[in-house]
Amino acid sequence: MGVWSFVKDAGKKLFGVGSADAAEVHEEALQKELKDLGLDASGLDIKVSGDTVTVGGKAVSPEIKEKVILAVGNVDGVAKVETSEDADTEGAVFHTVVKGDTLSAIAKKTLGNANRYPEIFEANKPMLKHPDKIYPGQVLRIPRG
Repeated sequence: MGVWSFVKDAGKKLFGVGSADAAEVHEEALQKELKDLGLDASGLDIKVSGDTVTVGGKAVSPEIKEKVILAVGNVDGVAKVETSEDADTEGAVFHTVVKGDTLSAIAKKTLGNANRYPEIFEANKPMLKHPDKIYPGQVLRIPRG
């Protein structure tokens, strides 16, 4: 099982308040977010329990599963994402943005070369719309190789 931590109070705001069944609303909101981002979540089962999201099943590719983890984890109110099968995400590398980070600085730290920042930007599409629009607490996917 894989477990990834996220900053609970950072991220995109999706959830309304006052619902009788908050978990169901959250699951529906997360599924809608994935659909809006154009991520193919077929084969994946997404469940919410408190501030933890569980992503089960087999994704169409390891890259898509990593992007789904990021998309649901970088939502306000989510503190942790767990996966039931970690073979899909074995070797996945994520980076939590801190104040002052840029994609260039992250690329230098994680990939050894600041000029490789476009690789990080591409690895985080469609969640990232612009390379300069990152925020503290956001978790980014670092491409393999």
